[in-house]
Amino acid sequence: MLAPAAQAQWSGKAELGILSATGNTESKAANAKLDMKHEGARWFHTLGFAALYSESAEFSTAERYEAGYQLDRKITDRLSWFTGLRGEQDRFSAFAYQVTASTGVSYKFIDNPTTKFSGSVGAGYRRARTQELVKGDAGEVIDRIEGDIKSEPVAILGSTYEHSFTESTKLTNKFLAESGSNNTAVQNDIALSVSMTQSFALAVGVGVRYNSDPPPLAETTDTLTTVNLVYTIK
Repeated sequence: MLAPAAQAQWSGKAELGILSATGNTESKAANAKLDMKHEGARWFHTLGFAALYSESAEFSTAERYEAGYQLDRKITDRLSWFTGLRGEQDRFSAFAYQVTASTGVSYKFIDNPTTKFSGSVGAGYRRARTQELVKGDAGEVIDRIEGDIKSEPVAILGSTYEHSFTESTKLTNKFLAESGSNNTAVQNDIALSVSMTQSFALAVGVGVRYNSDPPPLAETTDTLTTVNLVYTIK
């Protein structure tokens, strides 16, 4: 049975991290994230966006964009049915882009003021284009050769975990796996944030991206460590 809903409004957080080095080594890096949610009596909206860019001297070394939207139809306070659309574009990975439409069920296993843990399982359809990176003598990417476009049904498994150690310290972890006959894509993002004020926090995070069957010579795993300033949107 659904509990009466409070007045619905958008809430979430925005993150930004910037790094610049000059002198003997010149490098620049920036990443940004936006996570928003809107919960009503029966519908729950979740959307997210992330961007990453870095360069060393005159060469770009990373450029990735991600976006996603999910709509949940509440069945009970803990169980819901979801439909979602997620996509990413990466100029420095084995896949130029991957786009997935999915549907399934989500369940809140733990939901209290200190700890929240939910899991989801479902099915979807993924469209992806492979790419081969051509590198120069210094290891910089000088060209990209786009490969085949592959479409396939996929199985979806995801989870979201939050735990507040204190009023100011929180651990979060988001996991998502999409498995098909051509490739299994897994991503996991874990972060520890410490609030400095009611609106601002500092977060240290590690993100892992894994593809089981990338093109030849491409790495299966990418990792990213970030230190971001977080602004809470209420």
